[in-house]
Amino acid sequence: MTDSRGPQPESLVDRRDLVVEALKYIQKFTGTRAVVKYGGAAMIKDDLKRSFALDVVLLQAAGLRPVVVHGGGHEITKTLDRLGQKSEFIDGQRVTGAVEMGVVEMVLTGKVNTEIVGLINTLGGTAMGLSGKDAHLIRAHKLPPRPGKPDLGWVGEVESINTDVLEMLLDKNYMPVISPVGLGTDGASFNINADMVAAEIAVAAKAKKLIFLTDVAGILDENGQLLSELRAADLRGQLQEGRAVRGGMQVKAQAILRALEGGVEAVHVVDGREPHSVVVELFTEKGVGTLVTA
Repeated sequence: MTDSRGPQPESLVDRRDLVVEALKYIQKFTGTRAVVKYGGAAMIKDDLKRSFALDVVLLQAAGLRPVVVHGGGHEITKTLDRLGQKSEFIDGQRVTGAVEMGVVEMVLTGKVNTEIVGLINTLGGTAMGLSGKDAHLIRAHKLPPRPGKPDLGWVGEVESINTDVLEMLLDKNYMPVISPVGLGTDGASFNINADMVAAEIAVAAKAKKLIFLTDVAGILDENGQLLSELRAADLRGQLQEGRAVRGGMQVKAQAILRALEGGVEAVHVVDGREPHSVVVELFTEKGVGTLVTA
């Protein structure tokens, strides 16, 4: 009689050990809150979109309480291009005038957020989409211009998080999917860096874990080699000295440090270009990215 499951693995023991290992982590993480910042290539390719959505559905099914904070810069730039508007960036931040702010909000909240929620729910999750403006979830103010740098326009920073909204949803086992648009005191909308929003949400929700999906393998050293583990003090030193941490990783490093200082136990930086990188990082001993702890 042939086995309908196909050929047996080279080492059944290895397969069993992997399953047991994963189940141990599931037991350990049940009830744990985890914030996942979703962005980069994982938001562009259809197979990676589905892989990410399935990952967070599996986290929810395994007893975790995931919260998703998403970006959408690629889609914003495409939309602005179609409208004949040039995208300008300063130190990794999008210069956001009144026209750009309207497009940012339309794309992030009206398009990207609804697509993510729809895919998660189609795959069996219970996600609920939110803008930072909903129920005053993210109160924000204008990001002050840096000395010698141009004004960024309607770019903001987080002032406070309405934890009541998060608690209500998480207690009912809903998965919040958050668009990083903040609400000003005068009703104005602010474009906020999604990495920083993810850090503030993780602190406010008392999450134990914060996971960043990136377009690199993780945090790399000066020679481009993956650092599998890193302490906050070492990351702070690299950031201050300009070693290894450059470009878009600078803001991410600041967000990581903010989260750890705010009580988050561990931050994972994983490669969003690889399918199922979130579950592999969380539920296996070796993981696939960089683990940063206080």
